[in-house]
Amino acid sequence: MNLGPPIALPERTSRWRWLWVLPRVAFVLFVGGVGLLLWMSDQADKEEKRATLTSDILWLEQNLRFHLARNEELLGRIDLAHTASAGAFESFARPLFGSESGLRQLIWLDADGQVRRAHPATMNPDVASETLELSPSRQSFRLARSLGKPVYSAAYPFFTDDWQFEVHVPVSREGRVIGVAVGVYRIREILGDSVPWWLAERYRISIVGDSGKVLGTRSKIESAVTEEGYQVAFDPPGWGLSIHAVPYHAPRPLASVLLSASLVILALIVLWSLWILRRHVLRRQAVEEQLQREHAFRKAMEDSLDTGMRARNLDGEIIYVNPAFCRMVGWSAAELIGRRPPMPYWADDYLDETRTIHDRVLAGDGPEEGFELKFKRRSGEAIDVLIHEAPLIDAHGRHSGWMGSMVDITERKQAEERARQQQDRLQSTARLVAVGEMASSIAHELNQPLAAISSYCTAAANLLRNQTPAADVLPALDKAVEQARRAGQVIRRIYSLARPSESRFERVDLGERVTAALALMESDIRQKGIRISLDISQKAVVDGDPVLLEQALFNILRNAVESMRETAPEQRQVIVTLGRVESYALLTIADRGCGIDGSVAEKLFDPLFTTKPEGMGMGLAICRSVMENHRGRLSFEANPGGGTVFRILLPLSPQ
Repeated sequence: MNLGPPIALPERTSRWRWLWVLPRVAFVLFVGGVGLLLWMSDQADKEEKRATLTSDILWLEQNLRFHLARNEELLGRIDLAHTASAGAFESFARPLFGSESGLRQLIWLDADGQVRRAHPATMNPDVASETLELSPSRQSFRLARSLGKPVYSAAYPFFTDDWQFEVHVPVSREGRVIGVAVGVYRIREILGDSVPWWLAERYRISIVGDSGKVLGTRSKIESAVTEEGYQVAFDPPGWGLSIHAVPYHAPRPLASVLLSASLVILALIVLWSLWILRRHVLRRQAVEEQLQREHAFRKAMEDSLDTGMRARNLDGEIIYVNPAFCRMVGWSAAELIGRRPPMPYWADDYLDETRTIHDRVLAGDGPEEGFELKFKRRSGEAIDVLIHEAPLIDAHGRHSGWMGSMVDITERKQAEERARQQQDRLQSTARLVAVGEMASSIAHELNQPLAAISSYCTAAANLLRNQTPAADVLPALDKAVEQARRAGQVIRRIYSLARPSESRFERVDLGERVTAALALMESDIRQKGIRISLDISQKAVVDGDPVLLEQALFNILRNAVESMRETAPEQRQVIVTLGRVESYALLTIADRGCGIDGSVAEKLFDPLFTTKPEGMGMGLAICRSVMENHRGRLSFEANPGGGTVFRILLPLSPQ
């Protein structure tokens, strides 16, 4: 039986032999991969420990620096009141020796370096021979006093094997150093206070001098340490001191089975992370879409406002403006965003005022109730704006700038100016009305001096015709001149009341104005048989317009006189009293007239309201306006004896 050539089987076997080698190669590759992973894991673990060591020591260094800086600030707050007595100094020093402060002694040196106070009095109370051992570094004291800032001394040994250093903090008042507060730190105590237990269980923490000598060590456990460590400069206090940390040796865990399990777990974690990441991406997309809708809604709302909105960062740079603001000033958003002061819309005539309020707002000292400023449009037209500023807070709660809302109040200001001008014209018209109403009473005043002048002149002429000596004629002529002067005074009062003029405030004696107003009414008062009880002995000087004040007093006195038409003659009396109430002048005018009905009282000061058939209803309205313009007040109440009492309260002029 022929089975074919004997060489065929070995050739087929050699062709597939590499398939037997493949598992071995795969195993070797797997082992090599695991070994590589173990090596990489070991390296990564070392790097992680190194990074953790660096982070922990940097944190410790920052923590120590924070405590030292805080103690510098607290020591700098000492003043002469704290050092006046031992008790006051102890009350100031005791809170400084709290937890983690590191301070072990506080010494107060005067400007000459003499020790005035110390707490505690000695660093080692067990040493009987040293009741007060104070050794602050003179070099550090002089350097701190000359530089005017804290200076640390070099570390020096304390008793046996402990080391300490000092911080010298100069204390100045009114530009003059009044003393130096010296804080004494012990290196072992600093490490004991500032190094937490968890850090001491990881590393052996030491403070090393510039020569490599270990000045202090902090350690929680006794264990072997690795050779590698991390060192960072301890500044302050400096002087070559450094913080040295050496991690404790930890046994390396077996990684054969754990690595395989960890690979599976990591794979599952990766799959789970991808699934979580997918959900996070979908949720993020939904949030972004919602944010875009909110942004579009808010932008549409801001674009529809007539109020201008402007946002600035803490440096005063414009970061946002809305269309209403652009329309208000005439510049586009692209031209305004990124601009710094001075802004193109600041009015040229108000640059200093605008810059001042701008700096106050950026400093957080702006008016809370808002403020008014002058701006200018691009065309050069000046506008008035009302501005309210509010802090701009970002998504992390930090203050990142200021948001201002602005309203164009130019038309309102113009309306107020027109109203003021109208009020001035109203007062002028009321003055003319008052003069017209006074004409009848003043006519009596003029008739008397004119009739007297005529009589005296006629008598003088007759005497001259009869060749009477001149000495007998002169008295008649003098009396005629006196009556002419009196008539001129009456005419001048009428002219001053009728003449339109702007209010000019000056120092006015209120008693003299009362007397002048009563003089204008002398004839009417005498004709109606009214008694005037006048008490103006107490001098009261106010700042005001004498003409307006006299006109207002005349109107009130005339109303008091006219209110007693139906009063019995024996009861017709007006009591005028002038006094002081704190920093105000108080003038009361009380009559015994018909009084004011309750239904009339609410409308008594309304313009064009009157109870007189011949009145215009402007007298009391003008009087109240005059008093309010003088920062005063006009009020009334019923007179207990019948009639009305008007009270005028005006601020006294400063001496």
